[in-house]
Amino acid sequence: MTKQAVVTVAISWAPQFPTVKEQSHISRSIIQCCKSQAVLCAPLESYSLFLFYFCLFEGCVLVVSVIEQLAQWHNSTVKAAVERLCDYIPEKLQGFCYLLAELYGPHIAELIDKEMNADVVCHSLRLCKQDPGQPLCHLYSPPKVSWFPLFLKLLIVKSFMGFSKIDFGRFATLRGYHWRGRDCDDKNTTVYPGRRPDNWDAKGDSNCNGIWVSAGSKGVVLLGDSAGAHFHIPPEWMTVTQMSAKSFANLPMAFSDELDWPQFSEFTGFLNSTIGGWTDSLYLRLRKRNRCNHRDLQNISQNGGSSGNLLSLIKSLARNQLLDSPAIVIYATIGNDVCNGERDTLSHMTTPKEMLSNVVQALRYLDSRLPNGSHVILTGLVDGRFLWDNLHDRYHPLGQLNKDVTYSQLYSFLDCLQVSPCSGWLSPNETLRNLTSERALQLSNVLKEIARSEKFVNFDIFYMDFPLRQTAEEWHKMGGEPWQLIEPVDGFHPSQIAAALGTGITWQKALHEWPQVLGKENPFNDQIEAIFKDQGGH
Repeated sequence: MTKQAVVTVAISWAPQFPTVKEQSHISRSIIQCCKSQAVLCAPLESYSLFLFYFCLFEGCVLVVSVIEQLAQWHNSTVKAAVERLCDYIPEKLQGFCYLLAELYGPHIAELIDKEMNADVVCHSLRLCKQDPGQPLCHLYSPPKVSWFPLFLKLLIVKSFMGFSKIDFGRFATLRGYHWRGRDCDDKNTTVYPGRRPDNWDAKGDSNCNGIWVSAGSKGVVLLGDSAGAHFHIPPEWMTVTQMSAKSFANLPMAFSDELDWPQFSEFTGFLNSTIGGWTDSLYLRLRKRNRCNHRDLQNISQNGGSSGNLLSLIKSLARNQLLDSPAIVIYATIGNDVCNGERDTLSHMTTPKEMLSNVVQALRYLDSRLPNGSHVILTGLVDGRFLWDNLHDRYHPLGQLNKDVTYSQLYSFLDCLQVSPCSGWLSPNETLRNLTSERALQLSNVLKEIARSEKFVNFDIFYMDFPLRQTAEEWHKMGGEPWQLIEPVDGFHPSQIAAALGTGITWQKALHEWPQVLGKENPFNDQIEAIFKDQGGH
């Protein structure tokens, strides 16, 4: 669809600000429009829904801020800045951007020209909600001119992101091989990564590891949250001084992977990082130790994952007790049992009793699915006071141009919208931060006690603290700063650097304290590499 065609459709659909019903209609129409390009449809569907419901993710304020700063940086009109932003977006998604520009652009330009900030613009567009009796949420300081008459009736929006069941496949995103080792024969259900060789691979590569016959192999399975899935929003998406078409080249892939980058993650990463830092993962180290482990990885993580919702997520584990190789399972829900966006955050945290019940249920399920000889490592919760201590007075990427948005302001804005990823830790209230860490420690102690006292038939079980302190110390030795270990856009998740350093710490602990978990080094690795090269890649 050309820009001119999109503009024509936009005018005929909704020349002014669309109602909730009209927004839903436009979203469905965009999705129907892309059905003819099936490969693009799923990511575009996610992208369109994300943009229509983006107030819940504070996206409206972020996008309008970028438009305003683009106009400032390039000394252009707001209209030109909107068009520039649309031109940056990958061509196959530009039509939707032009549609939104036609719907909302004139009003955005009018308000920015009147020196209204992004908060005012988004409220006037009816894209944000203020509950009765609740404070008016704003990221920026209020403008000097009167702006309350600009507010319209507000609307309620809901999140769209959910978990899609993982399956082996040949596609990278949409829970494909970025999340799980790539299949080598979609038509044969008995061929997949992680199984023991069928009749010594006499008829073919039955476990997709690119070699004939395997010995002593073990897969890596992560049961985790957004940190394990490696949530990341590229800072160049909202830093106008770095913004270009190249900045947004990975946008469709990012949205179709739920803004997660498991292919670079701490436990299942396998590709060289393109988002800064470097990739080092438990999977890559196990593969180097035994080339038979090639492609045997499963990242079963979810944004918002906790000990409670992992009980349903865990059912997507693919492991056959009779046919498959043992697995090393890392159970790592490092924050969401204490993190929520609720006003009364403490009362919504997981209790030690609930934690015990949830984790034991999960382990019993694993005992019914994992092949004998497997291992489970329980990871303690992080001490999230590290976040506020190292970021609160620094400028967020949105605030770097004009020095007007700190992380403290961002955290308060998210908390006001009740979409804070962690009201307990991302708070100026030191007492609340300490209480949140106290609960996190209680839950970690539950995990530690489970590892000490519980016994299972098909796996042994271990515990380790989340290695934040060791990671920070190691990074300091390398000349780094603590804030560089935190994702710059959300100010909450571990960065690519933190993930890579954490891998080394986990590996050394396992190597010295639980060497049986890692298995023996394959003496035939050199021959495997000489004969099978990259074993078919990933």
